[in-house]
This record gives sequence, C-alpha cells and structure tokens, in this order.
Amino acid sequence: MSNVFRWSYGAHDAPVLACLHGIGSCADAFLGQRPLAERLGVRLVSWDAPGYRYSADPDDAPGIDGWADAAASLIAAESDGPVAVLGVSWGGVTATRLVLRHPDAVSSLILADSSAGGGTKPEQAEAMRARAADFVDLGAEGFAAARSQRLVSPSAGAELRAHVVEMMIPSIRMPCYQWACDSMAESNHYPELGRIAVPTLVVVGEHDEVTPPRASQRLAEGIADARYVEIAAAGHLANQEQPDAFNDAIAEFIEGVTG
Repeated sequence: MSNVFRWSYGAHDAPVLACLHGIGSCADAFLGQRPLAERLGVRLVSWDAPGYRYSADPDDAPGIDGWADAAASLIAAESDGPVAVLGVSWGGVTATRLVLRHPDAVSSLILADSSAGGGTKPEQAEAMRARAADFVDLGAEGFAAARSQRLVSPSAGAELRAHVVEMMIPSIRMPCYQWACDSMAESNHYPELGRIAVPTLVVVGEHDEVTPPRASQRLAEGIADARYVEIAAAGHLANQEQPDAFNDAIAEFIEGVTG
C-alpha cells in the first residue's frame, strides 16, 4: 500500500475509522470529521483511492472488486483487526463491496449519500459510463464547475461551492475516472445486501439530488437492522455541508455499537 496516499488524524494506537471518498473527490473530503475523531477517541484514516490525486494509477481497470481489495489492504496496514468504515457515494459502494468480500476487515459500516451502485438500471449504467466523456470535453475545471452544482443543497454558500470545485480539480484524472465510472455502472448490490452482518448506519442529506433519500432508504431496508438518518439542510456531500450534524449522527451510531 506504499503507493496509496492517505492521511491519519488521531492517536496512533486508537481504533481506526477508515474513510472512503466519492468518485470526484479525495482524502481531504473528510477533514470536517476531525472533531469526530477527537470526540470518539478514534484515528481517522482517509485515502486517495488508487488513481486519485496523490495515489499512483493502477496498471489497469480495478473494477469495484479491485478498489475494495485495495481498501482491505489499507485496513490491514493500519490496524491489527477489523475497523469501522465510512464511505461516501462511490466510497459507500466500495465499502459495501469491501464488507461483502472481506467481512473480517469491517467492524461497522457507515454508508453516506450512497447507493447500491449504478448498475441497477440499464439507462443509469449508461449514464455513469458516459460521465467521463463530460470530463474529457469540459476539462478538469469546467467539469468541476458544472458537476459541483448538484453536490450541495440549494442553500449552500459560495465558500462551500468553491471549496468543492477546488478539491475536485486535482483529484480526478483519466483513465482512472473512466474506470471508476465503469465500476459504478457494473455494480448492483441489492441482491447481496442481506449478506451484510455488521452494524450499519445509512445516512443521507435531505436534499441529495445525486442519490436521493429514497435510494438510501432502500439500502437501509435491505440490510438487517440498519439504522437510517437524514441530515437536514444538506445535499450529496452531507459530511462537508453539515459536518456538525453529520458527526453527531456518526458518533451516536458508533457509541451505540461500541457501548
């Protein structure tokens, strides 16, 4: 895992909360969760997924299995046992595949503004595959400016909108963005959700236009005993737009799991 960039925040010997970012983002998407680490006494470990920002490109398309396996390797390098995993959007799909492929690596699961994957409907899968063409046509700056408008709620301020754009521009590149879009298009976890046996929280921004609350509700309904929380006044990036409310929801869940 030496070619995968990650930062950590918290005591070296603290329990790990592994954070997996969305398809257009990077490790710094979780900077707003540092107060959560302090509150819970955990160590945040947040990566740039292989092929993103500071991490090296894979030799070929990893598929969602490959990114999940890389996440399992990260966990093994950072912890002697299973860890709590927080995945946002594509990171949530990766986290779902992670717990399905490597159940011993995950102690609890948090799926934020996520879905069962982009392969649940043919037209949705095609739209996912085609998204990378917009990146090529518009360039990094144009694509980030256009895409970011859907990632936050209508009430989001200019500062947050600018921050999302600034984070996206250096984070994604070809061919890995195409591969990530393809991995989403190939994923449909609905038939397998019943195999998830770890405590799970599904959380979503009430104004999420990318993966609306109903998609998160369906996730929660498919996972035994999963909890469901909506974050008020938040869009697709609930953890960045309303970090205090988001952190409260995560803290309540993890405190309940760990006793």
